[in-house]
Amino acid sequence: MPDKVHRPLRVAIVHDWLIGGGAERVVYQLHQMFPDAPIYTSYCSDEWRQQLDNKVVTGYLQRWPFSKLRKFVGVLRIWWFRHLDFSQYDLVISSTGNGEAKGIRTPKTTTHICYCHTPTHYYWRHYEQYLRRPGFGVFDPVARLGLRLLVGPLRRWDFEASKRPDYFIANSTHIQADIKKYYGRESEVIFPPIDIARFENTQPAKRHGFVAMSRLAPAKRFDLIVAACTALNLPLTVIGDGPDFSRLKKMAGPGVTFYSKALGNRVSDQQMADHLAGAKAFLFASFDDFGVAPVEALAAGTPLIAFKAGGALDYVREGQTGIFFTEQTVDALKEALQRFETLPEFDHQAIRESVRPFGPEVFRQHFQHFIDEHLPPRS
Repeated sequence: MPDKVHRPLRVAIVHDWLIGGGAERVVYQLHQMFPDAPIYTSYCSDEWRQQLDNKVVTGYLQRWPFSKLRKFVGVLRIWWFRHLDFSQYDLVISSTGNGEAKGIRTPKTTTHICYCHTPTHYYWRHYEQYLRRPGFGVFDPVARLGLRLLVGPLRRWDFEASKRPDYFIANSTHIQADIKKYYGRESEVIFPPIDIARFENTQPAKRHGFVAMSRLAPAKRFDLIVAACTALNLPLTVIGDGPDFSRLKKMAGPGVTFYSKALGNRVSDQQMADHLAGAKAFLFASFDDFGVAPVEALAAGTPLIAFKAGGALDYVREGQTGIFFTEQTVDALKEALQRFETLPEFDHQAIRESVRPFGPEVFRQHFQHFIDEHLPPRS
């Protein structure tokens, strides 16, 4: 008797928004796994629409004026995602962090797997931090008032939305614990994909100074890094743009060099790789869910000086791939910098090897295995 032929798996991908960052890299790898799957999102930049081969599906939130107000239309995003129809799909994969994609509704015949970058920061773990500094610039007072007024009902919605996926995948052991804490759900950890191959040929003649790279937002705590290096008169390279740029520039000493779009000296991918590989250490002061840039630094063979919390716990091994500091204060980081200078040189090749589990091919392999284990048999 001939083997039974199954119809092709019908897959859809859903993401909060596609602008740029580590979360988008997850979507890109999912697209590589399922190139015919449509990608539903509330907003997509032209660059990412092209990278995803025009498989992106958007709605009215893509159009003016919503496209210009997308930071303030969370309630409208909730409504838009809730009303998407997934009845024709066998599998829906939502990729979500500080957004609403997990809140989609799927029929019982459809399996919904949620790849969670974090339970929404400003509803849960980092609520007080966002109240202090929302990161909206001149609109901070509006954002602060809106968060205070709406956090109650939005928390309730977010908790109810967390019940909708059939399965959760966490991007780190820290997020696995937060999914359990705030949503009461179990999850499996699959690390996000990092393009480690592009750092393999970076071999600096000599390492000098320190480097930090990310979006310059208040939560990233670049203020600690700039203040500590300025106080110790240590050379520091800061790569990135964001709402904290002007404040950081004003507080920086002469040994701090900025590379940003605002200054017209934004670095290329190759220059960025060279900066990471040429530094004595990468400085990482934020409480991050995972942290793409630090893993990229490790891929370049550069050790980390990292705040001991969050995603860093999955890849910093004390004395082998870097060192920790345990308080988010300037003094604690200064002490770590001074301690680092007394240590023997790190094994840069061993540091490169430590990030093999974070490569994109490992991500795809683990994700496919998860699907095979949890997707019910199809007729």
